[in-house]
Amino acid sequence: QVQLVESGGGSVQAGGSLKLSCAASGGTFSRYTLGWFRQPPGKEREIVAAINRSGVSAYYSDSVKGRFTMSRDNAKSTTYLQMNSLKPEDSGVYSCAGTDLVVGPAINPEDYNAWGQGTQVTVSS
Repeated sequence: QVQLVESGGGSVQAGGSLKLSCAASGGTFSRYTLGWFRQPPGKEREIVAAINRSGVSAYYSDSVKGRFTMSRDNAKSTTYLQMNSLKPEDSGVYSCAGTDLVVGPAINPEDYNAWGQGTQVTVSS
């Protein structure tokens, strides 16, 4: 199955932007539905965004809709999360995930069978 590695996390002031990347190896990237999840300190993991195999259909949580954009480049086996207008409450460990078992955006962690190691995002006020 596919292996996933996130990058691009870091610290930024409120109102700033970050772009996360998740590079895949192994498997067949275009067959994987992809998602981004985050876990804020002291809270449970939550869906941020998900995208279907072709990249034409995406889901966003209400808290990030209009500020974050998820995309994928199947030729580069990479998915991205562009995060704009960041808020302190966006802070947390961001993980990308993939599944070749479901089609369409998947919002439940149990649907995914491949996970990256996570990358820290810290937004200061």
